[in-house]
Order: sequence, then structure tokens, then C-alpha cells
Amino acid sequence: MAGRALSALLAGRCQEQKREPKTQQELREAALHIWSRHQRLDQLLLEEKLFCLFQSLKELLTYNAFCHSVFAQEMWKMQRPPILEVAWHLHRENIVRLEGLLEKNPEVPAVVDWLSGSLCLLCHQVEEMDTEVGQNILTDLALVLLQNGFPKTSESEKKLERKKVCEICCAVLERMLAWVLDAVVMEKQGRASPTGKAVRCWLHVYSLMVFQGTAPPETPQLLFGHIFTRVLTYNPHLTVSDAIHLQREWSFARTSSLLATLYRKVFVVFQPEELTGRLQQVLETSEVNWRHVLSCVSTLLVCHSQAERLIKGLLDGLLRKAFANYDLESLITAFLLVRQAALEGPAFFPPYAEWFKLTFGSSSTSLQGSSKKALLFLFKFLSQLVPFEAPQYLKVHLLHPPFVPSKYRTLLLEYITLAKTRLADLKASLEDMGLYENLSSSKEASQACCQALQDVEKAVQIFRNTGKIPASVMEASIFRRSYYVSRFLPALLVPRVLPETPDTRMVLIEALKRAEKIPPNAFATYLEECEAAKREPLRGGSAEREAGSPKGPLERLKAELEALRLLVPDANKHGAIPAQVALVSGRLLEVLGPLTDDDEAASLTLRVRLDLSAPEVGAADQGAVDLLLASFCQDVLAASFFLPPDRQGPWPSLFVKMVCGHRSLLSSLLSRLCQLLYHQGPSLSDAHVLGLAAFVVHFTEAESLLPPVDLCFPSVPRVAFHTDLPLAGLWDYFLAPRSGDSALFCLRFCTAAVSYFLCKFPSLSHERLCSVLHPGFVKKLQYVVPRLCLEARETGHEGESAAFPWEELSCPPVCHQKAALSLWKQARFQGLLREEAFQLTLREWLKMELQVLPDQDLLSASERQEFHSWSLHQHYLPRSVAAGGCGGNLREMGALFTHAVLDFLPRTDSEACSLQRNSALSPARGNPELYCRFQELVLELELERRRGLPGGCGTKEPFLFQVFRERLGALGTGAALGDRLLRQQELLSQTRILLSLPPSVLVVTQKEGGETVVACEGFFSFVNTELRNGCSGGCALPYDITAHFFRGLLSTSLECSRPAQAVTAVLSSCQARCPLLLCSAARWWPRLECVLCSQWKRLFGAPLAQGLQSLKDLQSSLQSCLASEATSLPSNTAWLPAAFLHFTVQRQAEREEKGEVLRRLGPKAERLLVYVLFFSIMDFISAKVAPQEGTDAPRVLEWSSRVLQRLMEEGPGWLAVFCPAGKGRELYETLRGAVSDQHLKMLPVAFYSLLFAFDVEELTREPTFLPVAVNMYAQLLQLFTEGATVVGPSRSEQSLHTCNLGDSLMLIQQARQLLLGAIPRCPPGSFSSLREVLDLCGDLDPELQAALSSTGGGDSLEEGLLLC
Repeated sequence: MAGRALSALLAGRCQEQKREPKTQQELREAALHIWSRHQRLDQLLLEEKLFCLFQSLKELLTYNAFCHSVFAQEMWKMQRPPILEVAWHLHRENIVRLEGLLEKNPEVPAVVDWLSGSLCLLCHQVEEMDTEVGQNILTDLALVLLQNGFPKTSESEKKLERKKVCEICCAVLERMLAWVLDAVVMEKQGRASPTGKAVRCWLHVYSLMVFQGTAPPETPQLLFGHIFTRVLTYNPHLTVSDAIHLQREWSFARTSSLLATLYRKVFVVFQPEELTGRLQQVLETSEVNWRHVLSCVSTLLVCHSQAERLIKGLLDGLLRKAFANYDLESLITAFLLVRQAALEGPAFFPPYAEWFKLTFGSSSTSLQGSSKKALLFLFKFLSQLVPFEAPQYLKVHLLHPPFVPSKYRTLLLEYITLAKTRLADLKASLEDMGLYENLSSSKEASQACCQALQDVEKAVQIFRNTGKIPASVMEASIFRRSYYVSRFLPALLVPRVLPETPDTRMVLIEALKRAEKIPPNAFATYLEECEAAKREPLRGGSAEREAGSPKGPLERLKAELEALRLLVPDANKHGAIPAQVALVSGRLLEVLGPLTDDDEAASLTLRVRLDLSAPEVGAADQGAVDLLLASFCQDVLAASFFLPPDRQGPWPSLFVKMVCGHRSLLSSLLSRLCQLLYHQGPSLSDAHVLGLAAFVVHFTEAESLLPPVDLCFPSVPRVAFHTDLPLAGLWDYFLAPRSGDSALFCLRFCTAAVSYFLCKFPSLSHERLCSVLHPGFVKKLQYVVPRLCLEARETGHEGESAAFPWEELSCPPVCHQKAALSLWKQARFQGLLREEAFQLTLREWLKMELQVLPDQDLLSASERQEFHSWSLHQHYLPRSVAAGGCGGNLREMGALFTHAVLDFLPRTDSEACSLQRNSALSPARGNPELYCRFQELVLELELERRRGLPGGCGTKEPFLFQVFRERLGALGTGAALGDRLLRQQELLSQTRILLSLPPSVLVVTQKEGGETVVACEGFFSFVNTELRNGCSGGCALPYDITAHFFRGLLSTSLECSRPAQAVTAVLSSCQARCPLLLCSAARWWPRLECVLCSQWKRLFGAPLAQGLQSLKDLQSSLQSCLASEATSLPSNTAWLPAAFLHFTVQRQAEREEKGEVLRRLGPKAERLLVYVLFFSIMDFISAKVAPQEGTDAPRVLEWSSRVLQRLMEEGPGWLAVFCPAGKGRELYETLRGAVSDQHLKMLPVAFYSLLFAFDVEELTREPTFLPVAVNMYAQLLQLFTEGATVVGPSRSEQSLHTCNLGDSLMLIQQARQLLLGAIPRCPPGSFSSLREVLDLCGDLDPELQAALSSTGGGDSLEEGLLLC
């Protein structure tokens, strides 16, 4: 065995020869060598190599030549962390247990990151790998986490080493739970994510922990108890008022599927009694997420048969506690829980009305009847709820009022007055509430007549079951007589043909008459009308007509439509068509119901709101709309079989105009057209396509009769995507050729529509035709036909006299591409293409092509590239600008391309969430191959510009920045929120475009004095005017755009004869011309350094440019000073070292180290510290303006306080940070240009947030303090009056400050108190320079002006007051 390597031992395993072992050290080294050779996942997954490795390790164990702990330690010393599957195999083969592996890593956070990240990745990959292996890995690892993360107390105390493993396992389980809850949030927001399947895989692991675990029963209970509490208290940002308003959306049916699954996993572990006990404990001791709590109640009710009893017990306990201790929190919790339970319907919990009546309506059982204090407590609570209540709950409280002793009746009357006032504000009538209205419905309350009909049916059902008049009907006849007489009785006494044997309805009517609940005259009228209804079918003749006549309005409408169909194909009967259309209109009116005066008035201001992703057709209108559309399609086919469109007479136009006259039907009609064309278009038959195309043509013809349309998406509720959209524009949305199927449908529909139009109106003048035909149909054909038919890309079709393909389309079988080509070659159609209104411009073509989904396209990738090349370079580039092309100008094409992409990006962002339910309609982020064409175009333009070709050398900036500037200029600089959001959205899209292009596009070169120099004016201007105000990071741009610029700078410097000097010159000019870029470099330098140094070495192989080396040296010196025991940091009066110092401290220094950092600065560091204070204040403002960015506001505020404390020891220089522009010279000329205007406006907030931590006596020593403080206070008041959000220190920052500043008004009040307290302590010289702000103080705070006047006292101040 001597001299043989471990690899030889493995190779000779098959010979099964017994060999003597080498020394333990040699064998250990050989094993680690094999481990390193098997680090790659693709090698480890090979069964043979894994088998070989593990057999080798087992042999070492056999020879007692293997140490588990040392091997585990060495595994963590490898360059990469262990692969989870290999660690599992080692664990399962009992070579190295996972607990031992975790224990040997000294860095707990790193282990937690590795294990949780690997588990998430494994959950994503389970479906791709062997399912059994993946499940085994997850099961074994989950059991290890469970057993070690939640051990028995006695077990956890046996060894101190186990505490570390326990800590790791707990942290991993917590991280995985947070991953699940984050996925729940994404699912609730409707954002599709591949994480969902992976999370469900992990949720399955929870079941395995329960059913396949070997741990004692109490261990899973510890874990799932923690999970239950964590879920209920996760991100508790919703207030009680939010819960009252939104809880309808949290029923079981609407609960996130991931969250419901998680609840069910927890419910399996505990008994229902334990669950409600834990729920009560969480509600009493923690701040909760109301969405999760209430959805948990709904899930519990649905999943547990005993839940109703337990929830009632929980409610009783909460109510007793509330009235015993006058605990408002317990009472509101009870109301939220009972309303949530009632939302699940009577099958799971009694209705809210019944609960409220039983709980508060009885003198014997109600809790509030015991004392006046209890009554006051209840009515105060109900009164506080009124502003937030939905109408149906207010109606319940009024119809079933709480029991009140007669001497306290005024309390009830006051509440009734308040509730009725609120109902009046909501325009909800108490009388419209039905006897059996369903409060669990998430829709709006039904119309009164419909609700009355439902009440009658319910009353008849109860009467049939009990034989007694329902108590609710008897109560309504007494206490709700107005509803009973005006709504319920008319619905009950609807005339009908009475059966020979009285049915349940008739028996109920007679019972009510005997009880004197129906007036005699009303009953007599009912009998007379029923007798008339019996005689009416016999009028006019025979029994055959009675048997054959339609029975309902819809059947009568159908009969008239069939009669119209007999007239349409016969040219001799066209004269009878108008009369028959009038009969159809009358029957349609019967179906829709008579219009009242109010309905007529409402129709005049009708607006159609159309949900493109989920159009809804009213249930009452569905039958009529389908019947009308089907009949029209059949009529078109019947007429076209005998006659061409131009000889069919005016019936189509009359029919469509008749339909438009019933304005109440238009919303349902447009929604149905949306369903058919937008959602079901590819599945429509040829007959449907032809008929609907003709209908749309005439519908567009009658556009003046139609109401405006608001197109919207559910992702932006109550906000229209397009308002006042013309009907013609609606067809452009319905016909969206995004996929292969939708492109074919678009080809079929538009060919049919244009062919029908040209055939229907052959004698129409060219000018009239251009004004009536919708251009969108022709433009869609210009896009689809060349895309799908190669022949259409050829030239020479002008003047061909091909026939219109309508006859070909109406006679099956149909070849749609052949029909489209026939239309394409037709001379009249080609004449349309020469008209400007019908020409498809490049920008419109790009908009359509960007929406194409490549994976669903009929064209292959190569065919798509060929189509792009033909369209861009053969069709649009040489085409004149007037004809929608580029006139041979490549730069013009680049500008149009840029406009199209920028128009497309925000649209996909707003529509993506709304259209995910139908993947065939979901817009992608754009056609990636078209983005490639855009990048090629930009690169070609850039090469032309740099080579000095005509058209490319006349500008000193890339054309992109010119396009950006034009678009942002068109948006304006409005201060309204909507304007600012649009501008920010546009800026984000522009940044995304820049990041998708080569970095060198940002920087240009130009000739100066015979040398090529780098010019960045375009990008500098873009940063200073747009990105500065568009970023929320204070003094730093995002990393991606920062790195993009520096990479582009280095790449462009290749064109210079002296690249190092060119780069250094640009960086030097940045300090004055674009300081934000250098601030960003300081912020991101640890990430930038390796990127830039690597690129410089790759490009030049020479020492770094001096400008880059200076930045690197600056960072290195700061790093070394922070890490060493140096006595002082190098002080510098420039602001750039201050920026590096600030960002380095924020990244690295702990709280206790920051004071040491300031101490090392030594004396004469005041100017440097002023700059550092400026940067820290900007970070604090960023945390307030954009808390979602993750800046730790308390940490930054503490750092600012430390810096200010040190500056106050040096002198008054720190006040320059807050002085008006112009007084700080270099600071305000340079650094103020590096932050947004919003940050500068928020300086007063930072000023007073800082000062609350300091003593007033210390602040007032400086004579210049008072003018600055008064100026900041005046600006703070201006912010408040202008409506800006002024935010003081949050609760987490109150440990720093003794003041509780919760909102804007509190901050202003505290600032005012500080200022009033400081004025008497200020030296006399402080009042000499207050003239500028006295007028402003007088307008905003006269009391402060008086305090300044009375305290100043001197002649100079009096003179100032006289001059003001």
C-alpha cells in the first residue's frame, strides 16, 4: 500500500484487495483532494463518482482513519460552500451529520444564508430533478432543522455546543417562513412569480415535519405555534379603519391560496380549541396584521366544523371583557371577527344582523343594559364607527337597534340621527334594504325591486316549510311599513294566471289578507289583474295561436328577429324592413324594461366603463345581447348568399342604429364585443367573423349616437387607462396581433371589415370614404399582411384590378391569406394606402411589433429577423417622412425607435398585472429581437458619428439625449402629483433604455486642438437636470447607471491618444460640472473599483489613470485608517474626501466606532466635517422621502448628531449647511447641485429633527443661530401650507430624542416651542439680520414675529420693523 495515492485506492476498489492503510494525515489529505475534485455540481450529480467518493470515505471510516470534525472544518475552508445535495448524502450515509457540519462553521450568518438559500433553490428545482430524491432531501433536512431548532429544554441544556446549532436552525426556519410570507404578499398583489410553486413545495415540507417526523409531539407544536404567531403579526401596517373598509376582500374565497395552505398546515397540528386560544392570546398581546387575522378566521370557519362554536365563545369572551373593563380594543376586535365570520355565509356562521340583534337587542341578555356607563360606552363606539361603516351595517344597526331603557332613549335617537345622516351622505336609502339582504356579498347592494323579488321568494320558501307567515314579514309590516307597502307587496302581488289548486304563494297571500296585512282594495285589484292575464292569451282567435305564441319578452324578441331574417335576403321586401326593425326595437324595450324619467335623464350623461381584461355583461342583458348579435350575423350570411352588400338595402345600418338607441344596453353590448373579439377572437367561426365585422363597420358609422368609453384595468381601480376613448380607438385595442393566433384573427377580421365596407359603399367618393372608414382596419392589414404573406412585400401591386374578396369570404371554404392578398392587390385598397390617414407609420409599426410574443408567434426567429430587416431597411428607411417613413435618415429612424420603446415600456408596466389571467393576452416586456434591432441601430449611428460620416458628425451629444429632452419638455414640470409621477415614470423608462445599450453611448469624443478628447456634456446635463431630481438616494445615483457611465468613459477613452489624461480630465471636471457623479462613485466605490480596475487593465494594461487612482487611494486611506490604530484621519478641505468618509462610515463603522472616527480627525477638520454633515443630512432626508429604499434613518440621524456635536465644539460653521443659497459659496454652488430640489426643500425637517437632541443653551451661543433657525421655521411652515408631507422622527427614533414627534403638525409645534424658548436666550447681535424673514413670519406666525420684536428691542430691529 505504501506509496499509493488515494486515487489509486479508489481505482482499485473493484479488485476488492485488502490493503493496509497509510498514515491518518495522508489519508485525510487524499480525501480532501478528492472532495475538491468533486466540487462541481455536474460532477457530483454523476452517480458513479458520488458512489466512488462515499465508498472511499466509508473505507477511511473502516480503517478508523477519518475524523468527522476535521473533515467538516476543512469543507468550510473550500473556496465555495458545500453543495446541499452532497451535504445531504454525507448526512444520510452517516459520514458527516448535518448538525456537525453546521457546528463547525464559525460564521453563523453565513451558514444561515447558505442553508436557507440552498433550500429555496432546491424547492425551485424539485420539479426538474428526481422527485423522490428532492423530497427525501427536503424531508431529512427539515427534520434536522425541526429537531435542533425546537428541542426539549432538557436536551438543549445538555451541551453548550448545541446552542449554536439551535440558533442556526431557528434562523433558517425563520428565513424560510419570511420567504413564504413574501410570496403571499406577491400573490395578493396579483404579481405572477415562479416562486409560488417553490413555496408550495416548502409548505409540503411542513406536512412532512408533522407526519413523518421522529421528534416528540411537542416539538412540531413549538414550531407551528411560532409560525401561527408570526403570520398573524407579520407586517402589521393596516389600521382598524382599514380593516373595517377592506375586510370584505379577505373572505376565504379571496384569501391567497398560499396563505390558506399555510393556515391549513397549522390547523392540522392543533385542536380547534388551542387555535382559538392562541388567536386570542395574539390579539391581546401583539400588534396584528388584520388581513391575516381575519382571513385566518374565515379559513378556520370553513375548515373546522367546530369553529362556529369556538368563534362564538371567543366573541362572548371579548364582549364580556370589553364591557367589564370598558375596553374599546376588545369591542372593536369582536366586531371585526363577527363581521368576518358572517362574510362566509349562513352555512358557516349566522348573519351579522342576527348576531347583532341577539347580542344587543334583548333586555335580558344584552351587556349594555346593565348601566348608563355601559350604554354610553356602546353608543360612543358605534358613533365612532359611523364614518367608516358600509351602508348595510348601518342599516342593520337601525333596523335592529340595541336595547335601551326608556330613560336613556335620547342616546339611541342621537345615534339614529347620525347613522341616517351618514346613509344620506352615501346616497343609500334605509327603505331599499331587503328583509333577507345578504351582507356577505362583495358586490354593491341590489336594486330595490330586485331585492324585493328575492325577499318574496325567500318568504314563500319559509312559508312552505313552516306553514306560518315569516316573522320578518310581520315585523316589516309594522316597523318598516314604507318598504312593506311600496316594495314587498307589489313584488308579491304580481299579476299572473292563478293555478286551479292554490299554490304556496297564493296561500301566503290569503294568510296575509286574513291577518289584515294586505289592504282589501289591493287584494281585489290583484284578483282582477290575474283574471285579465288569464283572458289575454285567448284574444284574437284560435287555440293554435295561443299554443304557438311566445311566452316571455325574450321569446317575443326572438320571433321578431326571425321575421326580419325573412325580409333581408329578398330585395322586393326591403320596404318592409324599417317597420320590422321598429317592432324589434319595441320587443327589445320589453326585455330591458320601461324607462323612467330618471333613467332617461341618466342616459343623457351615460359613460361606458369597460374593463379590458375582464369585461362583464349584465345578467339581465346577456340574453338580449347574444340574441341581437347572433341574429345580425345570421342575417348578414343570409343576405350575402343572395345579394352583394351594396344591394342588401339599409337594414344593417337601421339595425345597428336601433340598437344604439337603447343606451342602457350599450355597456353590456361593448363588453360582449370585447369578450368575443379580444378574448375569444381566434376561436370564432368564419360566420361569426363576417357578421361581427359588418356589425363593427356600421357600429363605427353610428359613432355619433354612442356615449364616451373609459377603458380601464383592475390593477388601477377607479382610474381609467384611457378616458373619452372614441369608438374607433376601441377596435384598435380589441384587435391586438400579439400572438400567432391573434394575428391570424386580426387578418381575418380586418380583411372582412374592409372588404365589406368597400363592397357596401362602392359609389362613395374617395374623400367621403376616407372620412368614414376606420383607418385602424387598414393599418392592421398593412402590418399583418406583409408579416404573414411574403408576396405582399413585393412592389408593383398598384393599379391591379383584382375583385373584392367579400364573395370569396362568404362562401366556404375560405383561404384567409389568399383573400387578404386579393384585397391587398385591389386598386381601390392601394389608393387608400396612399392617403396619409391610412398609412401605417414606422412608430405605429414599432408599437405593434413590440407587443408580439415571440414564443407564440407564427414566424420563426429567422423569419422574424427577415421581416424586421425588410420593414426597417427596405420599407420605412427609404420611405418619405410624409408617408410615415424616415426619408433615408438613420438618425430619424433611431429617434422614432426611441419614442416607440419609451411609449411601450410604461404601458406594459400598467397592463401586465391586469392581463396575467390569460397568458395569451399578457403583454411581454417587448419583443426581445426588436430590442436587438434597436441596439444595432444605435451602435450603427454611434459608429457613423465617430467616423465623421454625414449626418452623424454635426452634434456633440448622442441623439438619445435629444429625444429624452424633447419628451421630458413635452411633459412639463407641473407640481401636481400626477404630473410628477408621469415624469418619474418617463425618466425610469429612459434610464432603462440607457442601461440596455453599450456604456460607450453615454460619452462622445470630439476634436480640440488636433486631439481627440472625451465630451460628456449630454450626459452631465441629463444627470444635473433630470436624474438629480428623479433619484431618491440623496447624493447618489443608483449603482447601475453610475457603473454604466464609468465603464462608458473608460471605453470611449480608447479613441484618445492619451486615455489616462482624458479620463482624469473628465473626473476633474466632474467636481464642478457634475458633482452627483463623483458622489455616486464615492457611494458605490467598493463595487465600482474592481469593475473599473479590471476594465482598465483589459483595455490598456497600464497603471490606472491618475483620476481613478486618486479615488482608489482615497478609499484605501480611509479603509486603513478605520481598520488600524492610526491617531488621526487625514483632514482635507475638499468635499470629495468627506463624501468617501461619510459613505465608508455608514457602510462599516459600528455605533461605538463612529465617535472614535470623529476623534481621529484631529483639529482643524471643521470644513471637512461640514461636508460630512451635509451628506449625512441628505441621507436622513432620503430615509424620510423614500423609506422603501432601506436607509436606516435612526442610524443616519445618530451619525449626523455626532458630527454636529463635534462641529459645535469647533465653531458656527455647521450653520452654513442650512443657510440660503449663495451664502455658503462653494458648498452651495457645488454640492447643492448634487441633490434633488425635494431634498433641499426638506432641509427644515432635518434641521429641527437634529436640534431636538441638543440643549437650547448650547445652540444659542452662536449669534448666527437665530436667523438660520427662524428661516428654517418659516420654510417648514411653507412646506406645511403647500401641502408637502413633513415627517418628524419615527417611533424607532424616539430613543434618540425625548420628543414624540408623530406627524407633520407635531414637528411644527415642537419646532415652534424650541424657537420660542431660544429667542430670550439669544445674544442681542442675533436680531440684527432678521429683516428678510420678518414679513414671512408675520404672515405665517404673528406670535413668533411679536416674540422676535419684543425680545430684540434694539433700534436696528425697530428700524427693520418700520421698513417691513
